[in-house]
Amino acid sequence: MADKKGSILKKVILVLVGLFVLIQLVPYGRGHTNPPVVQEPNWDSPQTRQLAQQACFDCHSNETEWPWYSNIAPVSWLVQRDVDEGREHLNFSNWPKGRKADDPEEIVEEIEEGEMPLWFYVILHPEAKLDEVEKKQLMTGLRATALASMPPGKGRVETLEEENEKQEEHKH
Repeated sequence: MADKKGSILKKVILVLVGLFVLIQLVPYGRGHTNPPVVQEPNWDSPQTRQLAQQACFDCHSNETEWPWYSNIAPVSWLVQRDVDEGREHLNFSNWPKGRKADDPEEIVEEIEEGEMPLWFYVILHPEAKLDEVEKKQLMTGLRATALASMPPGKGRVETLEEENEKQEEHKH
């Protein structure tokens, strides 16, 4: 009886190893590219760029650092999908491309509510976890950067002073 269970277990392990090897042949998730940087936003400060680079650039820029596990399926598929979607939503290397590039409040809201960076990304990249002061600095800086980059007529507040007044009113 024990030999039969051991034999079944060996077959299951061999099948799983075989499947793991086979999925490595799937090309998706291995063709990592970093297209050229076309245009970054006009950052409000070097600190904002540094915080964005620390917490956001791997998924929201063309300067992704591809870790070793991004080459091993099925994890590579998830990493590739996250980077593709991240760049589609907001790409600091191709500014103002991305669905959220013209909505600074949506960008800030995702950080404020803890939706970004993604919880599982922070587990593998602890440097991306910002403390509360850094998060506030990043949100303020991204708001100012995005507002200053918006062309007039796209909902852009004409001056940062007006935006600051709006923020003060929101607090009360």
